[in-house]
Amino acid sequence: MATPNAKKGEVERKWHLVDASGKTLGRLASRVAILLRGKHKPTFTTNVDTGDFVVVVNAEKVTLTGKKWTEKLYIHHSGYPGGLKSISAEKMKEKKPERLITMAVQGMLPKNKLGRTLIKKLKVYPGEAHPHQAQQPQAFV
Repeated sequence: MATPNAKKGEVERKWHLVDASGKTLGRLASRVAILLRGKHKPTFTTNVDTGDFVVVVNAEKVTLTGKKWTEKLYIHHSGYPGGLKSISAEKMKEKKPERLITMAVQGMLPKNKLGRTLIKKLKVYPGEAHPHQAQQPQAFV
């Protein structure tokens, strides 16, 4: 008996609504990455996008443990000499709280074309409101 492989057009996608208030960033990001990747489904195939859409609300209420708010740095380089830039997690939460979750989830996805298509199915909003009511997202605990 052969194991069935999922095909691109046969995948059934759902919408999940995740509330980030009071949740730890890394634990939340790993659960969201599993949903985006489709690892919770019996039809999971490594090279096919079998995942679901995920809407994360209340991104501004996510928590970090220990001293990570002040000591965790997000670093990037502009490409020019002396262009190393860094921002602490605390300042990132003030400016763009949805970016915290997006970056954490993106780090847990494959670093290839599949990962770039998976991250597009993640929708993160700083508050309670989101424009995806028409898709009827199911609350995910």
